[in-house]
Amino acid sequence: MARILVISNRKGGSGKSSTSVNVAAELAARRQRVLVIDLDSQGHCALGLGVKLERQAPTVHGFLAGRHDLRPALTHTAWPDLDLIAADPLFEHGMATDRETMLRDALCAEGLHEAYDTIVLDTPPSLDGLLMNALCAADRVLVPFVPHFLSGEGVRQLARVLFKVASKGLNEHLKVLGFLPVMVDLRIGQHREVSASLSHQFGAARVLPGIRTDIKVAEAFAAGKPVRWYAPSSRASTDYAAAVQALETLWA
Repeated sequence: MARILVISNRKGGSGKSSTSVNVAAELAARRQRVLVIDLDSQGHCALGLGVKLERQAPTVHGFLAGRHDLRPALTHTAWPDLDLIAADPLFEHGMATDRETMLRDALCAEGLHEAYDTIVLDTPPSLDGLLMNALCAADRVLVPFVPHFLSGEGVRQLARVLFKVASKGLNEHLKVLGFLPVMVDLRIGQHREVSASLSHQFGAARVLPGIRTDIKVAEAFAAGKPVRWYAPSSRASTDYAAAVQALETLWA
């Protein structure tokens, strides 16, 4: 049975898609079978994994709109053990199902739970049926954040959503796995202060080693490759490897 990890932060621009792509790639490099499902209609995971969809191709949003099953949207990437169910950039958020367990049910019913070791869910920042479907399907939440005040507030908003999911009985087993600082520069006082505040609030063990600012992440996305294969000796590649090692330790 696959572990299901949702990448989420209520604050936009917090590195969710780059984290989803690069965490998934690192896990696949460790010989795990990994599936990325991109619930954010910006569709950045397909860009970061070099996947170009044909017009009218099945997507996760098409599935949630009731147009087709989930498995037909599955696409193999250029890298072994790393697959994608892509987003529909033309999807309007009001078109999604109100059924909050639709994704969870389909992962089981269509055999995807058994086909993979880890399923990574990239999410939009909006509080709607897309985010709720991800949270209802997941086992753990990884929260990337840029260490400034607004991202800290996004983390606190997400904590309230997680409480809502648990209190409604939608997913009583959902837990926060950890917090991942991205675009970090510890020479900046606010970066240190926000990270320290989250450590104090949620426990230092839950704050993973950060991803330092590195232009190679953006370059890798432009090239359609995870950073570990675009620039394996870069700071970002080293940092994602360390973050995933910490993630695996926390999940054990």
